[in-house]
Amino acid sequence: MSKNIREININQIKIHDPFWSAMQHRMTDTVIPFQEKVLNDEVPGVEKSHAIENFRIAAGLSEGEFYGMVFQDSDVAKWLEGVAYSLAVKPDNELEARADEIIDIIEKAQQPDGYLDTFFIVKEPEHRWQNLQECHELYCAGHMMEAGVAYYQTTGKDKLLHVVERLADHIISMFGEDKEPGIPGHQEVEIGLMKLYRATGKEKYKDMARYFLEERGKNPNYFYEEKKKRGWQHWGQYSLEPLDQRYTQTHATIYEQKEAVGHSVRAVYMYTAMADLAGEDKDQRLYEACQTLWDNIVKKRMYITGGIGSTVEGEAFTIDYDLPNDMAYAETCASIGMIFFAKRMLEIKPLGIYADIMEREFYNGTISGIQLDGKQFFYVNPLEVNPGTSGTIFGYKHVLPTRPGWYACACCPPNLVRLVTSLGTYAWSESETTLYSHLFLGQTADFDKAVITVESSYPWEGKVSYQVKAKKEKAFELAIHIPSHIRPDTLAVTVNGEKTDDMSFVKDGYLYLKRNWGENDVVALTFDLPVRKIYANTNVREDEGCVALMRGPVVYCFEGADNGECIQALRIPREIKAETELCKEGVLAGNVLIHLPGYRMESSDALYSEERPKRTDVTLTAIPYYAWANRGENQMRVWMPEE
Repeated sequence: MSKNIREININQIKIHDPFWSAMQHRMTDTVIPFQEKVLNDEVPGVEKSHAIENFRIAAGLSEGEFYGMVFQDSDVAKWLEGVAYSLAVKPDNELEARADEIIDIIEKAQQPDGYLDTFFIVKEPEHRWQNLQECHELYCAGHMMEAGVAYYQTTGKDKLLHVVERLADHIISMFGEDKEPGIPGHQEVEIGLMKLYRATGKEKYKDMARYFLEERGKNPNYFYEEKKKRGWQHWGQYSLEPLDQRYTQTHATIYEQKEAVGHSVRAVYMYTAMADLAGEDKDQRLYEACQTLWDNIVKKRMYITGGIGSTVEGEAFTIDYDLPNDMAYAETCASIGMIFFAKRMLEIKPLGIYADIMEREFYNGTISGIQLDGKQFFYVNPLEVNPGTSGTIFGYKHVLPTRPGWYACACCPPNLVRLVTSLGTYAWSESETTLYSHLFLGQTADFDKAVITVESSYPWEGKVSYQVKAKKEKAFELAIHIPSHIRPDTLAVTVNGEKTDDMSFVKDGYLYLKRNWGENDVVALTFDLPVRKIYANTNVREDEGCVALMRGPVVYCFEGADNGECIQALRIPREIKAETELCKEGVLAGNVLIHLPGYRMESSDALYSEERPKRTDVTLTAIPYYAWANRGENQMRVWMPEE
């Protein structure tokens, strides 16, 4: 095997897309400033963060006590990474200056030996590196490495990059062969080390990532032995169980794990690093391990929205086909992690199966985590909500019917910022001979081979065009991902106005066009976007007898705001006659809605009765799943009973 394609620098891509530009600008104009105020404890009525003040105290610039989660530093790191990408989307000298000031504080907080973690610098310096399972020093380090690399790539400033190099060197001095054995309690540092390796070219960082990955599972009792050795625990009565090896993915080595188990975010962060390393080192065995885990997730343990991790108990995967809708966990960060995983798999081998899942996550399971105004956030992304039960009754308390403003454990909001602002890096990959377009995004992309301008009406219309302005006379391939939902008989492709009927150019989900490109060649694609009924595997017991609606990559849901109370009494006809409408006013303006004839079943007042419920004809309305919970508290369902 070989790593066929390489990633793109964010500065090469400028998004100008009817769907995504508005979302990116919401991040730059609303979400990033809002989160900055939260991190500085300047927003009344939301959970206190204290994250930046923790760094000030650690740097000796303030006096006080550490406050927040043991991994509070990661909120600052993810915010800085999001800021870095946002500066590529929309330059902002004042924001950049404020970020520089925070980086100055971080540099001052770093200890002489390179150590950097405010909890242990401020509160428990005697306990450094003694509790890898619970205290997330390596997790925070990984996020800071990602921030340092991103800030260097977008601004050219290397102060934070040097900070994280010193931090990584300190970690290398502590752990590894012939040193103290160690594995992260929460995988993430492996991703940061791989990015640091590519930014610096220093093999030692890639080697350290491999060590952490391959050390995992060699001693399944590592965390139990660590706890006995230190004699203390961080979380008290809520301390993590060190013998729960599946929760931490320590039950087997990375080559022996066949199912996605345990904490879902930990898992997909680990799989991302595995795929990254497999591509860099041309490691066929590791790639096959990634394929096995990928298949288990997408074929047996993933919601239609792309959500993963179906239970609140451990925020974890459970067993095959266990996908409850109204008790779903489906953490926003887990869906983001699946995008990371998918992109690394694409860089090894450009297959439509990876791009399809990446697209599904972008349009559904990730952006459902943020309010349309950018000021409130979901941690949990259920597929059914019933006010009065959801968020209230035991077993359902994690399923909130409306998005909160912030969280004490605020991993998801800044994670969304860094994802959406870095969108351009997921749109393309490049090899020596081919430019790969993974997503239908309106944009201008500047490569060594050509400048490509994409005009897109997706996901609401099936119209995309690529204007190619070649920089060199040498021929190259343009490979365009054709999502699997597009029916071949509705796909029309033209090159400079001439129709291409030969679809033999489509391979593994990509349309390959090779030619000597000129200065104004245009490839245009048109295709239908019908409303589609989706059925779940019959092993998914909660969805048996139900259907979900999709149009293009977008999953739809039904809310009480449009369909009245007791939406579980609604029925979808076996043959649907759906109509679409572009919403032109209100909070859902700009979204395509679906209207279709359906039925409401009305029963007697008796709890149980021999009388069949009566059927009434009604018109049903479905909205994009990502846009639910923007019109007050009401019922929501994705899977609806079929007639």
